[in-house]
Order: sequence, then structure tokens, then C-alpha cells
Amino acid sequence: MSEETLALLTWLIPAGPLLAFFVIVLFTNRSRTLSWVLAWLGVFSALILGWTVALNVASTDLHHLETHPTVVASAIDWLPVGDYFQGTWLKMGVAVDPLTAVMLFMVTFAVTMIFVYSVGYHNWGAPLGKVLGVPNHLQEEPLLSRFFAYMSLFAGAMLLLVVADNLLLLFVGWEIMGFCSYSLIGFWHARDYHLEPENIPHISPRAAAVKAFLTTRVADVVMLLGIVWFYRVFGTLNFAEAFSAHSLEEAVVKVGGVGLGVMALLLFTGTVGKSAQWPLHVWLPDAMEGPTPVSAVIHAAAMVSAGVYMIVRIYPLIAVGSGPEGSNAVSWIIAGIGAFTALMAATIAVAQYDVKGVLAYSTISQLGFMVAALGAGGYVAAAFHLITHGFFKALLFLASGSVIHGMEHGAHEVHDHHTDPQDMRFMGGLRHKMPVTFWTFLIGGMALSGLPLITAGFWSKDEIFAEAWHLFEKGDPLGLFVLVMLGLAAFLTAFYTMRQISLTFLGKPRTPLAENAHESNRFMTVPLVLLSIFAIGAGWFGIPESFPVLGPIVNNNFFHHFVGATIYETMAELEHLHLVDAAIETLPFSWVPLIASLVVALGGLFVGWWVYGRKPLAKNQQDPLVRPLGPIHVFLNHKWYWDELYQVVFIRPTVYFSEKVVYEVVDKGLIDGILHFVALAFYGFGRYMKQAEEFVFGRSVDWVKDQFLAMTKISRQLQTGKIQEYVLVSVLIIAVLTAVILAVNYYGPVTEWFSQIALFVN
Repeated sequence: MSEETLALLTWLIPAGPLLAFFVIVLFTNRSRTLSWVLAWLGVFSALILGWTVALNVASTDLHHLETHPTVVASAIDWLPVGDYFQGTWLKMGVAVDPLTAVMLFMVTFAVTMIFVYSVGYHNWGAPLGKVLGVPNHLQEEPLLSRFFAYMSLFAGAMLLLVVADNLLLLFVGWEIMGFCSYSLIGFWHARDYHLEPENIPHISPRAAAVKAFLTTRVADVVMLLGIVWFYRVFGTLNFAEAFSAHSLEEAVVKVGGVGLGVMALLLFTGTVGKSAQWPLHVWLPDAMEGPTPVSAVIHAAAMVSAGVYMIVRIYPLIAVGSGPEGSNAVSWIIAGIGAFTALMAATIAVAQYDVKGVLAYSTISQLGFMVAALGAGGYVAAAFHLITHGFFKALLFLASGSVIHGMEHGAHEVHDHHTDPQDMRFMGGLRHKMPVTFWTFLIGGMALSGLPLITAGFWSKDEIFAEAWHLFEKGDPLGLFVLVMLGLAAFLTAFYTMRQISLTFLGKPRTPLAENAHESNRFMTVPLVLLSIFAIGAGWFGIPESFPVLGPIVNNNFFHHFVGATIYETMAELEHLHLVDAAIETLPFSWVPLIASLVVALGGLFVGWWVYGRKPLAKNQQDPLVRPLGPIHVFLNHKWYWDELYQVVFIRPTVYFSEKVVYEVVDKGLIDGILHFVALAFYGFGRYMKQAEEFVFGRSVDWVKDQFLAMTKISRQLQTGKIQEYVLVSVLIIAVLTAVILAVNYYGPVTEWFSQIALFVN
């Protein structure tokens, strides 16, 4: 297929879902059926086009990819910059390289499965629900058109972000997803909880939406500063142009390696918010208040995956910033935050009872694996785990939604609307009630745990462990730190996964809800089956050639060579320039990370089975961990009290400051005081102006008016209407005029006569 055709197809990948959004909003929003059909058409078009482009890139010769990784590149002039007449434009475009190709393969498939699942999840075809903004259990969602409109916009934004060839267009998709997450987390905006003390704590969906939006905005502001500085230094936002070896070398000369490291950390802050890394992780668990398909698209196919994808995309910048010319503090900060987040979130998941809440903290933990891998130099390992995690986490969330759906059916059967259908303590025995959901959930859980050799999660986690160990062997203690922290997190991951499977599916039903649960419809189960295939098989494309037995049989670590080709030549040149510590390389086989991977996965699964699966929980039986852990269990169940800590440290002081200082002092005291002073000054000035106006324009004018009235009153008397008086007056006037004329004419002789009389007298 020609490059022009591939470029056209790439432009059209996000167009389908985006067009579906506009058509639903403007034309078909009153037809729920037509709306979801249009959403399906949009996302299926993205799937077909995305896979077509991805497979064409995958079929390209590997050696050619290493020297020319960008197979598709197309851009248009968007905004003139500098002197307009010089013809300099800021361009917007799309590009596809191996990293983009694997993302297109995963994102389009996962999103499509979520869209198919959503039709069944919202009970399409059932009697129409009557209440807006709350779950209408076992009734068709009345706002189904709105749901699919937002989901289509969400999918289009993520695909736009993936194919973007520059940071600005990526940021546009990034922010659209922020809006969509806000809208979909708060989809059931009218829902409120009336909880008993023993219930799982919930906040309202609208509060969860605001929390997610504001938390991620904090990080996005810092990220935007990084984008501005990026443009200032590189003179472009295009990835291919900025991340060439020559461009990075010039940037080091301009701002130094440390400066590039700071720039990388500014951009990384966006990932901390979007991918829910400590300390901005607190929004993601509460995002579970949205419908389950929303949870799946946020946790697997989009949103949080976008954060990791962004730092994978800018990895050359991170490598230079933490290389010989930069500071190893950059790699320690990134790897440290990732490793700590992975372990911290895993400990919290151990003590949660919400079936989706466990998976939420699992997502935070697994994203920590990816971030830590990047900090340790594991570019391919992070990308590999990003892809495999997308498949099995989408499967787990959709399967958990199926469980909740089945429990809600049980609640409807027994007319119990007080028991929380998401609480695993009220489940049990669902293995027989929901067999398809059980087996697919089991596959996803084993992939998450890293069940050796079979599942995708094993191969991607093992790659991360191998990268950390290789870094330690080269003398960097960061590698050992990452390996130990992630090893502990992986052990806990396997443990809480088996705990979740045991509490949910094994034993006997512990409540009438579980007793009356039943399997979900095929709209929901078919996507589970299809995703489970990739939860197993996706990892087989990354089996190292040096792996015992299987490596020589496969003899092609496709993922490593394919995705590594994205920056293979760039990293080799940077290593030659002594700007990075290592290029993209095939790791030598070592038994240490493999044994660690086997021990933590199998050990965690065994301990989880021993505690929860060997003797499944009976009705009203206490969690076996509560008594031995004591206050530690309370600490973990309350999520390390991060929310409470942030309330005390940030939220309450901010509210107090806004109410007492900003409102009382600044607003009412300073601003209102100034405005009131200005008002009083102008009021006083106006009062004097009014008095002047009354004197000048009031009294003076009135006096003139009165004089004219008096004169007119007198002159009015001359108008009597009697002819005799008019004749008399006329005669008098004529007489007076005659006398005056005569006096004027004889003025000279009379004057002379009087002068002679005066002389005579003297």
C-alpha cells in the first residue's frame, strides 16, 4: 500500500468516532438505537483502518524501520508563526511508526470491545428507565445516546493522541479526554449514597468527576509549561524533528543536559496526573463511580494509557536528561515515583472489598510498573507492558461489570436494594452462576498476576524485571531498587488477584443476591471471550530469543525488535555522542529476574489461594486478614489515609484561605472597600454637581423664564382686540416719533440759541 494511501487512512482513524459524536449530538440524540449503531460504525471503522495501517507497518522490513521508523507522515499548515511573509507555519499532522502501530492495534480493539459490551451493559431492548442521572437497574438507560456520544468523543480523542506527530496535537487529544472523563465519571450525576458504617465508602459521581478533573488539571498546567519550554528550545513540537540525534545535541548545547532533564520532568508531571501516579493518584479509584464501560476505557484503552504512552514517546528526551550530560536524579525521580506507586497501590488493593476498587488500585500499581521501567531505561519493556496491560485490564473491568450486572439481577429477584452489589463480601459461588464471566475473569486475573509462560502479563513483567536487573549489573543501584520494589508489588498483585477471584467466584453464595445471580447477555460475554484471547496470546510476541526452550523455538522477539526500531538509530547515535548511557539493546539472559518473576507470581497466587481459596469465606465470616494485620489492615483499607491527609494538608487550608482570606479580606475588605470608596467619592462629587446644576441650570433658567413670563404678561395687555384703542395707540406712537424726528432735525439751532442766551446773561 502506498504511503499516500496510508497517510489518508491514518487521518481517517480518529475521524469515525469523532464524526459519530457530532452526528449523535446534532441529529440522532432522540433515537437511542440509532445512536449506538452510529457509535459502533465509528469505532469499527477506526478498528479496520487502525489495523490496516498497523499491519502495513508491521510488514515493513525491520532493517528499513531501524533507519526510517516513521512509515507514515502527513502534515498541514495550521498556524503562521513569526513573520507571516516568511511563510513559517506551525504544522499539525499525523505519523505512524512502530510504537504508534502497536498502540493502534491495542486501543482500537479494546475500545471496540467496550462499545459492544456497553449495549448489553445498559440493557438495550429492556423496558425504558424513567429516572435520569441514576442507574436504572435491568432497564434500558434513558441517556444511552448521551453515553455513546461521550464515548465516541473519548475514543476519537485517544486515537487522535496516538497518531499525532507533535506535542500540541497530542495535548489537544489529551485535554478532550479530560473533558470526556469528567462527563462520563459523573454520568449518573443525580446519584447519591445513603451508606451504613459497614458499607464500602462511596462519593457521589458528580463529586468524583470534579475530583478527577481538578486533580488532572493540576498536572496538565505543569505539563503545558513543559510544552512551551520544549518549543522554545527545539523550535518545533514535531517528535521526529525534535528527537533526532542532531536536534538533541543542539538542545544540550543550548540548555544543557540538566535543562533537558527538567523539561522531561515537567512533561512527566502530566503523566503523574493522567496515569494516576503518586501523589496525584487519588482521583482514579473514585472514577469507579461512572458506568463500568467508562472504567474500562479509562483504565485500559485510553486516559491512563495516554499518560504512559506520552512518556514512552518522549523517551529520548528522558534518556538525555538523565544521561552523562544530565542528572541521574531524573531517572531516580521517575523510577522512584513509579516503583513507590506500584508497591503502595498493591498494598491498598489487598484490603479493598469493592470488586472494581481492587482493579482500580491494580491499575495504579501496573502503571507504576511501566513508569519505573522507563526510569530504569526499559523503553521496550514499558511499551510491552502498556500493550498487554491494556488487553487484560479491559477484560478484568468488563468482567467485573458483568459480575455487578449479575448481582443486580439477583437484587431485583429478591427485592433487596440495600446490599451493595459491588461488595465482594456479599458474593461467592458465582463460578457456577456465571461460568463465562468466571473463566474470562480467571484468564484476566492470571495475566495480571503474571502466571508463568502462558499469560501475556508474565512476559511483559519479566521484561521489566530483566531491565532492572541488567541496570543493576552495570553498577547502578537504581536497578536493584526497582527490582525489589516491583518484585514485592508483583507478589501482592498475585495475592490480591487470587483473593478477588476466591471472594467473588469460589465457595457458596453468601447472600440471596449471589444465589440469584445469572450470566450476562451476549453483548457482554462475547467481548470478554475475545479479549481473553489477547490476554493470553499478546505476550507471545515478546518472548526473548535467549529464553530457555521457548526462545529458540520462537526465535523472534518480535515486539522488542519492532518497537525498539522506533528509536533504535537515534539512541545509537546518542550513545556514540556520549549523551545517553545505553542504546536499544537485546538483553543477555539471566536467571535472577526469571526466578524472581516465577517466585512472586506463583508465590502470591499460592498464598492467596491458601488464605482465601482453600477454605472460601462463609456467610458473615470476617476477612481472614483483619485479625492478623489489625491496625495495618485498617490503614490499608482506608487507602493509607491519602484522602484524609489531602483534606487536612491541602483542601481544608485552601477552603479556609478562600473563605477567610480571599473572600473576607481580599474580596469583601480590599476589593469591595476600594469599590465602595470609589462609589462614595463619585456619589459626593455627583451630589455637588447636582447642586451646581440646580443653581446654574435650575434657578438661573427659572429666573430668566420668570422675567419673560412677566414681560409677556404686560405685553399681553396690549392685545385687547378694540380698534379704537389700537388707533389711539398708533396716533400716540406717531406723535412721539414726530417729536423725536423734529428734535433731531432742530438739535443744532436750538443748541446754538441756548449758548447765546448764556453769553448774554454773563
